Amino acid sequence: MSLVDLVMPKMGESIVEATILKWLKQPGDAVKQDESVLEIATDKVDSEVPSSVEGVLEEILFKVNDVVPVGAVIARVRTGAMAGSAAAPVKEPPVARHDTRPDTWQEPAARPSPAPVAHTVPMTNGHNSASAIPANRFYSPLVLNIAASEGVPLHELENIPGSGNEGRVTKKDILQYVAGRSSGGIIGQGAPTIPVTSLRRTEQDIRPATAPAATVREASSPFTVPSGNVEIIEMDRMRRLIADHMIRSKQTSAHVTSFAEADVTNMVHWRDRVKKEFEKREGTKITFTPLFIEAVIHCIKKYPIINSSVEGDKIIIKRDINIGMATALPSGNLIVPVIRQADQLNLVGLTRQVNTLADNARQNKLRPEDTQGGTFTLTNVGTFGSLMGTPIINQPQVAILAVGAIKKRPVVLETPEGDVIAIRHMMYLSLSYDHRIVDGSLGASFLTAVAKELENFPADRDF
Repeated sequence: MSLVDLVMPKMGESIVEATILKWLKQPGDAVKQDESVLEIATDKVDSEVPSSVEGVLEEILFKVNDVVPVGAVIARVRTGAMAGSAAAPVKEPPVARHDTRPDTWQEPAARPSPAPVAHTVPMTNGHNSASAIPANRFYSPLVLNIAASEGVPLHELENIPGSGNEGRVTKKDILQYVAGRSSGGIIGQGAPTIPVTSLRRTEQDIRPATAPAATVREASSPFTVPSGNVEIIEMDRMRRLIADHMIRSKQTSAHVTSFAEADVTNMVHWRDRVKKEFEKREGTKITFTPLFIEAVIHCIKKYPIINSSVEGDKIIIKRDINIGMATALPSGNLIVPVIRQADQLNLVGLTRQVNTLADNARQNKLRPEDTQGGTFTLTNVGTFGSLMGTPIINQPQVAILAVGAIKKRPVVLETPEGDVIAIRHMMYLSLSYDHRIVDGSLGASFLTAVAKELENFPADRDF
């Protein structure tokens, strides 16, 4: 008999920890190889972790709602194998079940000691060992996201006293620090005030232009039961993540939305003409989504700054064009799977990717990496009959395009013989963009270019 360690699997390049949602097995239960032992949640997806061996679950090392770093031992299984078996990692990737909008950060709860990051924090604040900052420090994705959005460079982050486990910087710590910068001091939980001027500066710092300190309302105020005939529904985890992501996006970016309309009659007629042949030849249906994405890709190449992100006062232009497509789940929540290097795919390739990702999303089969790395997002609000919308930017991107329902309308057409009124298939487009780096002229130019691309769709093209 031997004990085999089950470890928290790595579920994506940027994921360093996961929250335990539910143990599907309890100590003493028999488990088969590849049988799910527990459910976990990251800030990308919810997943089931299978056992790598067959045996009896001997010990559970973490409780529900514990936040566990990747690579940590989470349970032990007693097997009939030879003693001295090495720890076996859980198979990757786990089967994903749920998701929310990409790059959604979840506030970490109290968590065990994480694997340290490979950088050293200089001890420059002059405090004694009781308040000293640890030399090897871990930062959660939420803290890093807040630091990036508020223009807090790494060397400043390293000097913030942490109130978390082993001196880790928590959400409360970073928000107090940001608020304290405007008043000349940094307030840390259980730590003395550190003057802002005492922090080290280097020429490589990324500083915000004149970014005001953001304030996030903590959910600590008591809940007041409303009077009258009401129904109170508790938000599920995904809805809480979406809410947090939307609020943080509005606090991070200066949102502006521009509108345009496009005559997509040629596109509609072309799809009606080829859709049966397309499905017969390619084995998959062609929708309007890959056609919209194709137009977006062409216009991003003309206006590359639309495909970027902001870090402090630096603009990071992405050379890869990774298009996220908002997809509605049966639960009513949204997920945004990403088509990586979409500019390298032809129309058939885009169609296959769109259909595969959408089907996997609705069947809870997305992998964690399927929702990462997006550089621009498309959302089709017309799917549910909306004519237009004002979408919220998917951080850390700087723009998101919404396409409305295609409707037949009488419009005026200019012809060589004069103006005529004709029935055309019309669609509204709306682009929300980050006014910190995308001015109205650039945003409107990009949006107009997309509309023209759709209007000039060649009705005689092949697929």
